[in-house]
Parts: sequence; C-alpha cells; structure tokens
Amino acid sequence: MFAGHFGLAAGIRAKAPEVPLWALMLATQLLDVAFVPLLLTGAETLEGEPGSGYGDWIIHADYTHSLLGALMIAGLAGMLAIRWWGVRAGRMIGAVTFSHWLLDLIVHRADMPLLPGNIGDLPLLGLGAWKIEGLSVALELILIAVGLTLYTRSVMKSSGGGRKKASYVSSAVLGTLLVLSLITDVTGIF
Repeated sequence: MFAGHFGLAAGIRAKAPEVPLWALMLATQLLDVAFVPLLLTGAETLEGEPGSGYGDWIIHADYTHSLLGALMIAGLAGMLAIRWWGVRAGRMIGAVTFSHWLLDLIVHRADMPLLPGNIGDLPLLGLGAWKIEGLSVALELILIAVGLTLYTRSVMKSSGGGRKKASYVSSAVLGTLLVLSLITDVTGIF
C-alpha cells in the first residue's frame, strides 16, 4: 500500500503546510524504512516471489509493524520533528508515521503482532483487504485522489502571481508519482 500511504501524506501536507512534503512522505513510510535493516539481518522476513502481484507477499515484520513498535517509531519521529519544525509539526509527523500501521491493519493478512517479536504469542492482527485486489486498489485510489485533491487545492490557494504555473507542475508531478507508485504496488515491480 505504498501509494495509499503517500496519498495520505499529500493530503496531510494541505493541512500542515509548515511540514515539508518530503518529511511527510518519509514519515508515512518510516515503518517500512525501519523494516529494511531488520530484513537484511533476518530479524524480519518476506515470503513471496519477486514480481508477484498485489499483496502476494507474506510479511513477518514482528518488530517494526507491531502495534507497540509502530507507536515507539511514531513517538520518536514526532519528537525529532518537534525539534526541527515545532510542536504542531511533531504531532503531525508522529500521527502520519502511525497512520502507516492503521492503513496496514486494513490491508495486511493477520500478520501484525501487538507486541514486538510477538511476545506472549498474542493473536496477530490484519483485516486482509489484500486478499480482494479490487478492494485494495480502490482504497489506494481513494487515498491518492483525496490526498492529491487536498494538496492541489492547498498549493493553488497559497500560490500567487507567477507561481500558479509552478503549482500546476508540482501537482502534476506529485500526481504522476502517486499513480506510478500504485502501478508498482499492483504489479509487484519494485
């Protein structure tokens, strides 16, 4: 659901113009960014075939995608953002970081633990929308469309004079990148 996460970040940018778009985009993917080194060390794993379709991968992200792990990563991201951009921005970055877990809860199979390392062998969470490809794609398209619309309205409203053209270009580039992200999600192309 990379595209959906990015779409949400674009929409949030419209409501928090003091936070750089790059920071929101990074925040919305921060759980996956933290996942990479753990994947490389074998602490977290993926099962699937390269190039396989949408949601075909089984993800074992027992630390980064646990509820407590996601809250800890979001809290850390929020605290760092407070130092750079202020309290409101820190709250936004923390919330956007945690939104990754909430969106993943909707699409993941039951593979998301409550506690890091699945301590206590508690039930795994996930509503499994990835099992229904059309539903998953529709959810991402909604997030992209709403996020891009909010972003475009915001940049158009804040632009003045000769900056209108830059606003159109900015929105077009972002829209293109969001659509390309969705295509890579659906096709499994990385």
